[in-house]
Amino acid sequence: MMQRMPAPSILFLVASDWYFYCHRLALARRVAAAGYDVHVATPPGRYRGAIEAAGLRHHPIQMVRQGRNPFQDMVTVKRLVDLYRQLEPTLVHHVALKPIVYGSIAAKIAKVPAIVNAMPGMGFIFLSDQLVSRLIRPGIMAAFRLLVNAPNSRIILQNLDDRKKWIGWGVMRPDRIVIIPGSGIDTDVFRPNVEPPGPPLVILPARLLSDKGVGEFVEAARLLRGRGVKARFALVGEGDSGNPASVPPQQLHEWENEGVVELFGWHDDMPKILAESHIVCLPSYGEGLPKALLEAASCGKPIVATDVPGCRDVVHHGENGLLVPPRQAAPLATALERVIGDADLRRTLGAGGRERVLANFSVETVSAETLRLYADLLGSTVTKKSRPMDSIENDAPVGDSSV
Repeated sequence: MMQRMPAPSILFLVASDWYFYCHRLALARRVAAAGYDVHVATPPGRYRGAIEAAGLRHHPIQMVRQGRNPFQDMVTVKRLVDLYRQLEPTLVHHVALKPIVYGSIAAKIAKVPAIVNAMPGMGFIFLSDQLVSRLIRPGIMAAFRLLVNAPNSRIILQNLDDRKKWIGWGVMRPDRIVIIPGSGIDTDVFRPNVEPPGPPLVILPARLLSDKGVGEFVEAARLLRGRGVKARFALVGEGDSGNPASVPPQQLHEWENEGVVELFGWHDDMPKILAESHIVCLPSYGEGLPKALLEAASCGKPIVATDVPGCRDVVHHGENGLLVPPRQAAPLATALERVIGDADLRRTLGAGGRERVLANFSVETVSAETLRLYADLLGSTVTKKSRPMDSIENDAPVGDSSV
């Protein structure tokens, strides 16, 4: 009797459990449904139970996201080498900068057959002009040049602007890059609703970082309040202690006490928040492909965002939102005022966004592209019979969409 070959195993390595839950859980569930044995490694946190409830095997791993201590970094790599040797994954899928660097080193030492590195965006080090970023940047680029161009690896970027930059810097080989637009949106969960009554509510759903344009959003709200525009403005999310760009809590409370913005905090149920809102705004300095905007578009919400990589991949000016220059509050206020004051425009832009997501950014589309990438790297398709989605716990991720 012929013995059945074990299913290929995929190990996702992500620097936080909430990020995996919000941005990769729906994808991982579909990878599991396709017949892969899926494992997830993140630092322990409050979303571990939700990850395991979705039928995925979670492995807690200590990782300091902002670590600059070489000894500490070596300890992290050693932990990952031990984990990779223990699990013997067929393919590792690293998400974001630190997992890519640490994980790629560990994968080479542990002789993992295939590596996928996913860069959701450029991140603080490449967006900031601070001295520490300028000092670290050359080292990160050198590490990437050595780590992400191996024959058995591919790197996922989310937009063509980032591809052009990395190739232009001489860091990534063109034949190692694959463009996959985000992590996919569950369009059944994020669906349109009738606009709620009352003054328009404008939300900024993101980690509360300066490079998300939080300061410009607050200043635009202040300008519009001075003009007598009747609307509410809210920040949906919280700071990120692991990111140097995090807005200090004291500053957030000062804005709240001023009455210029409301602080909604962290929310697990973004479809509910979107249903209560009228306009979604993201004045970011740069993105990979912002899931918050894709969720907004899927819910038929008009968008006001900055004309930067990532945002302009989601928003087509005049079709499903308005684009404005980055780092400038006045043009942002003008665009917001236009959408706040025109309900017909909101409906037109919202309908355009829903069409774009259905055509290009659904989780089914992204999952299919990711599975093709896996099969290409592994040299064959999955031999284990695929499982139907309803055989896996069907808790779709509806958490905070911070990017």
